Amino acid sequence: MLDDLKTIVELETHSYDKPLLDRGLDTLRSWIAERLGAPEHEIRHSDTTRGDVLELTYPGTAPGTVLLMSHYDTVWPTGTLAGWPFTIEDGRISGPGAFDMKLGLVQSVWALRGLRELGLPHPSVKFLFNGDEEIGSTFSRPHIEAASEGTLANLVFEASLDGKVKTSRKGVGLFDVTVTGVEAHAGLDPYKGASAIHSLAEIVTQVAAAGSRERGTTVNVGTISGGTGRNVTAGQAVCGIDVRVAEPSEMRRIDEVFAGLRASDPRVTVEATGDWNRPPMTPNAPSQALFEKAQAVADGLGWSLEDATVGGASDGNFVSALGRPVLDGMGAVGGGAHARHEHVLVEHIPHRTALTIGLITALTAG
Repeated sequence: MLDDLKTIVELETHSYDKPLLDRGLDTLRSWIAERLGAPEHEIRHSDTTRGDVLELTYPGTAPGTVLLMSHYDTVWPTGTLAGWPFTIEDGRISGPGAFDMKLGLVQSVWALRGLRELGLPHPSVKFLFNGDEEIGSTFSRPHIEAASEGTLANLVFEASLDGKVKTSRKGVGLFDVTVTGVEAHAGLDPYKGASAIHSLAEIVTQVAAAGSRERGTTVNVGTISGGTGRNVTAGQAVCGIDVRVAEPSEMRRIDEVFAGLRASDPRVTVEATGDWNRPPMTPNAPSQALFEKAQAVADGLGWSLEDATVGGASDGNFVSALGRPVLDGMGAVGGGAHARHEHVLVEHIPHRTALTIGLITALTAG
């Protein structure tokens, strides 16, 4: 498994590098065939700019299907590997994308191999690998939703939170606010202009006030730009905003906030654009039952499994919003997602893989 992880990490698959995404998925497909043989059913959904989606189905020995979901794209730009190679030292694996989430991908494939070699009963296993998760899964979302229909369970191999599986995630909205004012010379005509930057400062305050700690809603104005010179009354200014919500009702409230944004200067116009990238992943009855089944499996393996709520989103959000059973964070134990200290703890790899094996075979018992 460590050799396989090295191979997969050394496939640079930045979300915006379409040629390398295609090459990486080709290599993944060949590697999976080496480990599991040819799938019973295969489909590759292709896109011109985003990473393709690959679905592979392997027959089971019991009724039903379980969907194993992994993304193969990473946030790391092409060329990162040259200065940050795959390493294993003192029980820690380091390398771009090892934790988020290439180890989870490897574990999912080895879980099916383990089921076979142990001779355990299991439903059919469908793998879905997508290459645009880190940039919103806009291409892969309909394929994820279609693939999860009618399944016994949907397991997402994103990294764990210190070993905890993820049963709740916040929904994410990505918005831009563009403010258009009136340009003028800051010295000669200081009152003929209407500063977009000054007005945007008002708007940022309004937007930030929409956050609610009690409701679990956070609003972050992450970028801001505008103006053409210090002696010019700014004609335009823009800010980029990240919104996270724990409750679906908050999506409507935040939409109303953006729709109602106004500047105090009537000469200034305000336009909010963007949308909700992912709905919240809130606990539903099927998902709760799936978590309890996973807890029982972990107990049988001699360790305790806990769950967690996190602010980050994943493709599991789409499945949960449809009321289907989903369990997230089935992947690596480690830390440092999206950071140079990204790492995986080797000692947990067998335990996490065994958890997946046990859970899948437990699904045959209903």
